[in-house]
Amino acid sequence: MLVNRQEILSAVDHTNLDVCAGWDQIRKLCDEAIRYHTASVCIAPSFVKQAADYGNIKICTVVGFPNGYASTSVKCFEAAQAVADGADEIDMVVHLGWVKEKQYDLVTEEIKQVKRMCSGRVLKVIIETCLLTVEEKIRMCEVVCKAGADYIKTSTGFGGAGATFADIELLAK
Repeated sequence: MLVNRQEILSAVDHTNLDVCAGWDQIRKLCDEAIRYHTASVCIAPSFVKQAADYGNIKICTVVGFPNGYASTSVKCFEAAQAVADGADEIDMVVHLGWVKEKQYDLVTEEIKQVKRMCSGRVLKVIIETCLLTVEEKIRMCEVVCKAGADYIKTSTGFGGAGATFADIELLAK
């Protein structure tokens, strides 16, 4: 199966979550996303409103980023604020301490609560695969599906390693 360049770009979240990024870099990212027809731009929450006012593009932002250990109420507030500012999609980082302690009910409930705050917007859950065992990755697939999130993502890019082919293959199963 051959996939053309545009098909690939239409599935890409064009991302800049650099802690030093300013509006000039975010505006450039938005311009590129518009020019190349990417799925969205993924930007820091502080730029969501400005980007929503800037151009006709889907906007994704992050919640509990990058460590995932913010309280559930903080993640819910972040999601609700992002939606109010114009976000179309939310990328949420799970609480990895809870995953490591096998407190899957807490993780499930947190995802459900954040999903409610998304007001019908897409919720993607980042599980940081580089820090999980195979068993934990499998369990997180079950948890994310049970909680009603729309997608599962492998990594923040801040956890020490990104996605691997093995991770993608495992999650796809």
